[in-house]
Amino acid sequence: MKTFNVIQGSPEWEALRLGRPTGSAFDRIVTPGGKASGEKTQEKFMFELLGERMTGQPDKNFQSKWMERGKTMEIDAVRFYEAQRDMDTHPIGFMMNDAETIGASPDRLVEDAGLMEIKCPSPGIHVSYLLKSGSPYEEYRVQIQGQLWISGRQWCDVVSYHPLLPMALVRIPRDEKFIGIMTPIIEDFSRRLETKAKELADLGWMDAAKAKNAEPAFSKETDLAYAAWIAGQSN
Repeated sequence: MKTFNVIQGSPEWEALRLGRPTGSAFDRIVTPGGKASGEKTQEKFMFELLGERMTGQPDKNFQSKWMERGKTMEIDAVRFYEAQRDMDTHPIGFMMNDAETIGASPDRLVEDAGLMEIKCPSPGIHVSYLLKSGSPYEEYRVQIQGQLWISGRQWCDVVSYHPLLPMALVRIPRDEKFIGIMTPIIEDFSRRLETKAKELADLGWMDAAKAKNAEPAFSKETDLAYAAWIAGQSN
């Protein structure tokens, strides 16, 4: 596993994600039941990733008001979690497998063995989590187990936060059986993605460097910005 010191949401972070399958989209490759997603679902996702490499631009997905709200309230959720659980969390930029073909960016690292994933949903969904009527484990199974796979960590606390409601917390342990099923499916998708990228390059439709999707080079300013971000997130 390799880690990259970039600010989540920054152009550098976007560049690392570009054209690679990442944790938040693993459910487009694998279903929560541990089956390969449908051929059309995988194909559509693969074409989107290839399009990102060819254009050098991320394929922006729709973001609801609750997703936007989550970005602005994330630091409040972290502070509340740390105080309630008496545990230290640490910001993380981006991580990849050793081959640099598959990535993930958990919201936080927790102590030495955990991850933290923050959700700031609508009040109704939050209440369903509190009453166990809605399960964040089932909803985010593929994403969470994918992050645990890439990071090598043992558990993930999924935190649903609303400032006017009690915190809902579900700890999801590493599921070796599910990871063992998921891993070859995602790796097979990744191999097919790289084959298609080479095919486009051989046809002259994609620059060879873009086809290989090499790790982008970052400047000293990126390191300085990351250090300032870490300091701000940790205070």
